[in-house]
Amino acid sequence: MSALPGLPGLPGLNLGAQAIEALNLPPVTSSRQQDLAANTEYRFEVGFSRTLTIKLVSGTAEYFGTELAPSQTYTFQGAKGAVFTWHGCRLEVGGDPESEYVAEETQMMTCANTHFALEHLRDAAIQSDELGPRILVVGPENAGKTSLVKTLAAYAVKTHRQPIVVNLDPRQGMLSVPGSLTAAAFSSLADIQEGWGTSPISGPSPIPVKMPLVYHYGLKDPEEGKLFKPLVTRMGLAVTSRLVEDKATRHTGFIIDSPGAISQGKAGAYENIEHIISEFSVNILLTIGSERLYSDLTRKYSSRAGEEPIRVLRIEKSGGCVDRSEDYMQALRQAQIKAYFFGHTVEYALAPHSQTTDYSDLNIFRIAESKSAVDHNDPDADAHEVFGFSPSIYEKVPPSSDMVGKLLAITTAAASDRQELIRDSSVRGYMWVADVDEGKKRVKVLCPQPGMVVPNALILGKWPEDVAGLV
Repeated sequence: MSALPGLPGLPGLNLGAQAIEALNLPPVTSSRQQDLAANTEYRFEVGFSRTLTIKLVSGTAEYFGTELAPSQTYTFQGAKGAVFTWHGCRLEVGGDPESEYVAEETQMMTCANTHFALEHLRDAAIQSDELGPRILVVGPENAGKTSLVKTLAAYAVKTHRQPIVVNLDPRQGMLSVPGSLTAAAFSSLADIQEGWGTSPISGPSPIPVKMPLVYHYGLKDPEEGKLFKPLVTRMGLAVTSRLVEDKATRHTGFIIDSPGAISQGKAGAYENIEHIISEFSVNILLTIGSERLYSDLTRKYSSRAGEEPIRVLRIEKSGGCVDRSEDYMQALRQAQIKAYFFGHTVEYALAPHSQTTDYSDLNIFRIAESKSAVDHNDPDADAHEVFGFSPSIYEKVPPSSDMVGKLLAITTAAASDRQELIRDSSVRGYMWVADVDEGKKRVKVLCPQPGMVVPNALILGKWPEDVAGLV
């Protein structure tokens, strides 16, 4: 898997007025002490209009598997999380969260046991020089899949492994914006405040940056259109190729985070789960939050004559998992996009560049409506539909005023390439459309770095929704 650092170069560190306004950090109130007994966790919910700070005063604690550094203040905004301690600790907490409490029943012992079982498989993979565990985490929305993936990845890193983490959920970004599918090898700790950490185009960070491979999906759910399965195939090829070439990742394996929609099933079938298992050669299924899903998948994969067995395990849903409203998820997506252009904090802020270009400089491809995805007058239409190589994956469109506030994915493909090549190409970065002057045929865009707008194919997706007020 080739690492894609995004648009080359960093855009400088001058903090402009837009960045300060975009970050919009509210003041923090007085702090208080919070003592945690062994094997308990402090759970909190804090909105985007408030700030919560946490500092480890004594003892040891972790946040989704990543240890808190002593006496360092961590700031959370628009987050739902939990700080767990194995041996007891004292926290200094500041701010005014919407909800906070200490839980005595946690999921962490299950996570630890799962990690140790995976470590046994990794040791065996080193002895035989074979592939390590290939894990797919499935379950309904808001079941805690991403938290489980983060924890297992963090534990693997702490034991000097290098897992690959794959995000196939377009509703939330990992080292990229929402609407993208990403994969990255983790050899250093995740960033506690910023989730997965930062990529080279997200700005400097005290935590080493990650090098994600990014594909643009541009739709909300896997069931939309005909892009999900081909992109899963492409991502599976890239990840398995990395396993073959890199011994460290080969023995550690990978962990896939999946969208909740694929776990609902249709008429008892789980087509997208089956496709992911096939394309990634998954050999471990972790189900969370659904006994029916566990039962269905166990029945399906318990006996596979002549094929590598697939172990299906059930993980209990954490009591800290809460339903996230659509308003919260939209605010989270917009915060991720703003952070992509302006950085996450004032200390590590970015100064994106606004520039104006002609219509003729932009080669924009919009995802075609699903009803026109296959031309049934084409004698090869059935084959196109089966393999996802429809000539109508995209339609080339000129800039228009309805693109204002939308993201354009800058692909590595040329505008003259076949549409399946454009679909399968990785992403170099993203631009945001600030304004379209249809009279002068000029477009104002916001870019992470200065320079000419590249002539590559640009993909205009339907997801995420418009973002207003970046400039």
